[in-house]
Amino acid sequence: MSLSILSLLAIDIVLAGGRVMDPESGLDAVRNVGITGGSIVAVSKVPLVGTVVLDVSGLVVSPGFIDLHVHGQDPVSNRLQAQDGVTTALEMEIGVHPVGAWLASREGKAVIHYGATVSHLGARAKLFHDIDLGSWALGNDADPNRQRLMKLNDYAYKATNDEERRKLEALMVKGLEEGGLGFGLGITYTPGATREEILRLFEVAREQAVPIYVHLRGEGSGGTLGAFQECIANAAATGASLHIVHMNSSAGDLGKTTLAMIRGAHAAGLDVTTEAYPYTAGSTRLESAPFDSWVNRPDEAFQNLQWALTGERLTRESFLRYREEGGWVITHGDRSEEVNEWITAQPDVMVASDGIPFFNGPAHPRGAGTFARVLGRYARDRKGLPLMAALRKMTLMPAERLAGAAPQMKKKGRIQVGADADITVFDADTILDLSTYEKGDIPSRGIAHVLVGGTFVVRDSKPVDGVFPGRAIRSTIE
Repeated sequence: MSLSILSLLAIDIVLAGGRVMDPESGLDAVRNVGITGGSIVAVSKVPLVGTVVLDVSGLVVSPGFIDLHVHGQDPVSNRLQAQDGVTTALEMEIGVHPVGAWLASREGKAVIHYGATVSHLGARAKLFHDIDLGSWALGNDADPNRQRLMKLNDYAYKATNDEERRKLEALMVKGLEEGGLGFGLGITYTPGATREEILRLFEVAREQAVPIYVHLRGEGSGGTLGAFQECIANAAATGASLHIVHMNSSAGDLGKTTLAMIRGAHAAGLDVTTEAYPYTAGSTRLESAPFDSWVNRPDEAFQNLQWALTGERLTRESFLRYREEGGWVITHGDRSEEVNEWITAQPDVMVASDGIPFFNGPAHPRGAGTFARVLGRYARDRKGLPLMAALRKMTLMPAERLAGAAPQMKKKGRIQVGADADITVFDADTILDLSTYEKGDIPSRGIAHVLVGGTFVVRDSKPVDGVFPGRAIRSTIE
């Protein structure tokens, strides 16, 4: 764009003199970025005049980070995510049900953009008990309906007959019509869902032209490889688009083998993608199905479990007590740091946090530090991957994964004229996660500014109060 034209533009905000990095075009150079009305209107070598001109020299100007896998869909968690550079946080693994009511509940209250898949688990709760679960991860544990559902728990364990499957599929499609971004299947949390039920959902996802996001089966599924094989085979048989969540925790130390399977499927023409978070420990709710078999484990096994709120390691006695109470636990010993580092460095594995809610107190640190950890520890300090490759995994790649169901994502994950002004500005020399397993809610270091739709939500490394520019990311299914 010429100097004469730029001088005529009415620019709201100018980010001046930063190192602009755009993973799609490959641009990596000092530029001035002009923002007006929530969009990028200039990426210029020449100086720009704006209402607000912010000197960002020495800092990286990147597309805002897009997190495909966040359970912490609440104001406390959102602010920590924004301080980690996240501008869009989506609940794609377990999803929500009903979708429309959940999206409406967040309107005008979100610091960053939000959205979700249609929850298979939630649809089962509706099918068997006519209960609207909402967010499985974020629900009010004091809600009598939720308490009744958790005590019954059969919605996760019951098998469906033909008529029930048809009703379940109708509930899932209705969720798409309300804005769901695909189907979210936490198969390990619904052990009653037969392979036939899951296969049929892949068929419906293909019919509706939406991706299916899957947490693979757990114990008793034919082992790690069997769990991967089930869903890759379903994708091959139906033509559905498949995204396997947190490949690192699903694969453990078989990460290299399972990623080779995913790459082989992709080479054969299947639309199969995956993600990982950069920690060796996992986390989930202690009352959920994956812990059903733990009562038979030896006493020393419980030391691998850490109660997120207090940081204490569990015993058999505290395991049983906390399981009855319900809540989040951190699980250690899932994988080695060697494999974890290797997976984090792979260019075709997206970055996604699997962030746990912080509204009740401390949780797994991945909800606060995932993106700074990849950029600081693995890309810079460990020299595991170039900075541009790391940014691509957390911006452009997730935007492209989502664009089929939500075309609005074509304007995110980029620093280009016409793109949405979702922007993260950070210091590549100092960025680092600070949260720990004992105290998981410490904000990351080195994130200087974050804009969501052209509005600052982090400025000078501090959260901006009283602004809620986040908007719903919706599917276009009708």
